[in-house]
Amino acid sequence: MSKPTREKIKIRKIDNLSARQVTFSKRRRGLLKKAGELSVLCDCEYAVIIFSATGKLFESSSSSTKDVIARYKAHIENVEKLEPSLELQFDRIKLSKELADKTRVLRQMNGEDLEGLHMDELKKLEEDIEGGLSRVLHTKEEKIMGEIMALEAKGAELLEANNHLRQTMGMISNTNGNKAGVLALESDISTAEEGLSSESATNASSDCATGSSLDVDSADDTLSLKLGLPYRG
Repeated sequence: MSKPTREKIKIRKIDNLSARQVTFSKRRRGLLKKAGELSVLCDCEYAVIIFSATGKLFESSSSSTKDVIARYKAHIENVEKLEPSLELQFDRIKLSKELADKTRVLRQMNGEDLEGLHMDELKKLEEDIEGGLSRVLHTKEEKIMGEIMALEAKGAELLEANNHLRQTMGMISNTNGNKAGVLALESDISTAEEGLSSESATNASSDCATGSSLDVDSADDTLSLKLGLPYRG
């Protein structure tokens, strides 16, 4: 025949005053007894302070309640003083762990330390590398296209500047050519005029010597002298 199981009491305030006082008395004694046993078994210090609902004090300690409380206060003060150092130490440990993890991932990205990875981890690593390579190639193509466009724009600017320079040189050449042409034409005209004058003078002298005609108009007593080029039939 099996033993009846004890029904668990729900942890909540006991409404019945008499039952509440009985439970307090029993559990208080059990708590102090368990604390004493813990101190003996584990060689630790303890102090238990209990105030009942009516304000009555119950206490128990391994040595002295005041000594335990003083030790507790000193410990709290030391902890408060050491809290910044503990936080810094915790941050250092956390950063060291993150650095180690990032270093391991980087080595795995370079194809190292792959022995401990499972198939799924290797597949994910492969996908990450392919994705990173795709982004690198895309960025590289954008950089190359940007450089090509910049070079084309620079070439267009140089071509435009070259055409402008050609036009300017052409205008300067045309201006200098016109001036030279005018000077050459004036020189040719002067030479032709000088030659014509010399030839006329020469012909005139020859005509005077050989082919001059002197007409005398007896009626008007007018003397007429005609000079000209000799007639060549």
